Amino acid sequence: MKIGLFYGSTTCYTEMAAEKIQAAIGADLVDIFDIKDVPLSQCEDYDIIIFGISTWDFGELQEDWESSWDDIEKLNLTDKVVALYGLGDQQGYGEWFQDALGMLHEQVIVRGPSLIGYWPNEGYEFSASKALTEDQEFFVGLPLDDECQYDLTEQRIDQWCQQILQEIIDLQA
Repeated sequence: MKIGLFYGSTTCYTEMAAEKIQAAIGADLVDIFDIKDVPLSQCEDYDIIIFGISTWDFGELQEDWESSWDDIEKLNLTDKVVALYGLGDQQGYGEWFQDALGMLHEQVIVRGPSLIGYWPNEGYEFSASKALTEDQEFFVGLPLDDECQYDLTEQRIDQWCQQILQEIIDLQA
């Protein structure tokens, strides 16, 4: 089982989260790629994919994802397993918390993968998010806030990695 983790990062926080995810799952199992350096199509080489994105300003995409956005439509993710994580600021941008994560989810889900890694909406304070499931109880991936809840990041990553590994096992059973 090899996992391809693809992220875009402007201020290195999404990259640092990628490294923490790799460490939690195992460096021998997770290959990390910065999408500014590799084509997004390279994710098709993996059966299990993790995408990392951050939300900027008023619900905007991170610049590397914005540059690659049209490439998502060309991906064939049928029979792939995909998990998402995002970074955002729930206090400074509470009306747009994790919006890029939600936008990425919308683009990915129509490509046909099995999506895993949904995360409870508990322990966050924000006013709106495009990254919530229809029932508003879960985020469509792991939401991290290194601005306001940095002290919870490692614990959340560890729990989420255990969760997605179990979900992968369950899908393969």
